[in-house]
Amino acid sequence: MLIYGINPVIEALRAGRVRVVRVARRGDAARLAALVLEARRAGVSVERVDASDLDRDASGGVHQGVVAMLREREADAPGVADLVRSASDVPLIVVLDGIEDPHNVGAILRSVDAAGADGVVRQARHAAPLGGAAAKASAGAVAHVRVASVVNIARAIEELKKAGVWVVGLASDAAREYDQIDYTLPTALVVGAEGSGLRRLIRERCDWLVSIPMRGHVQSLNVSVAAGIVLFEVVRQRLNAKKK
Repeated sequence: MLIYGINPVIEALRAGRVRVVRVARRGDAARLAALVLEARRAGVSVERVDASDLDRDASGGVHQGVVAMLREREADAPGVADLVRSASDVPLIVVLDGIEDPHNVGAILRSVDAAGADGVVRQARHAAPLGGAAAKASAGAVAHVRVASVVNIARAIEELKKAGVWVVGLASDAAREYDQIDYTLPTALVVGAEGSGLRRLIRERCDWLVSIPMRGHVQSLNVSVAAGIVLFEVVRQRLNAKKK
């Protein structure tokens, strides 16, 4: 996988994910020098190339003078059960149902990392790739968040439920508000595609459907913003539970 941008590449280096770094001969000298130093300390090969080569690598994305090829490892491809089993505390997992905008996927990954969640489940096909645009939008979180790619989201939800995880779907028309759920239990938050939301079969498999109340004129939120709001409600409830 190829990623680009100074922060995503630095985070990938720190996570031990980078195989090769390609750096523009001209660019942000100070920041790129620090990145090259980090790469060399990690034993990662550094190639100096023209900016036009990076433009081509990044397919027009804003690469800031650097792209990187990530190392593929078996540990980077967990299954659904692996995410539950390896949870650091009470499992918290985010399921992406057909989200096709890589910027939204990247922003969700950033919130998943910030909230300390245990990973993401995504469909291998008909979903945004975890490439350069998603990595850039995630500010490097793509190098840290564990992602299980599955063939069928509905089956993945059933697997989560069998593992004792409660499944909460975010739907704008749900009667129950998002903060009326007990998130101290093992939880999977399911968020749907931009515009259309959760598919019918996915809605039917959720234990609860919840909504975020809208107080203004606009009746919906960007999916990544909505995911972040609910994730940090989970964090709030779990922190409060530990204080009691």
